[in-house]
Amino acid sequence: MTFEEAQKEVDDWIKTKGVRYFNELTNMAVLTEEVGELARIMSRTYGEQSFKDSDLRGSLDDEIADVMWVLICIANQTGVDLTKAFKKNLNKKNTRDSTRHLENKKLKNQQ
Repeated sequence: MTFEEAQKEVDDWIKTKGVRYFNELTNMAVLTEEVGELARIMSRTYGEQSFKDSDLRGSLDDEIADVMWVLICIANQTGVDLTKAFKKNLNKKNTRDSTRHLENKKLKNQQ
């Protein structure tokens, strides 16, 4: 699925089943909530925190998808073309940041 297809799928779902988009600030709050749920799974799976019974309902792939869903909602309602935005971001990384990480002594010391 391309970004364009994902944006259309989300938009179609919102318009047929979701009634309407939440406003932008509500979606920002929802995004923060979803990132928190992703962080909880990450900290318990890869970090030092232990799982609680309530944590076992979530899964990493589902939480990542929830974050993507809300990001796509925000892109749709603010007119961001994710394909163009991502290509522009990659271009920035390949120009401005092309050697930044290779030259980072902190990264080299931890190999």
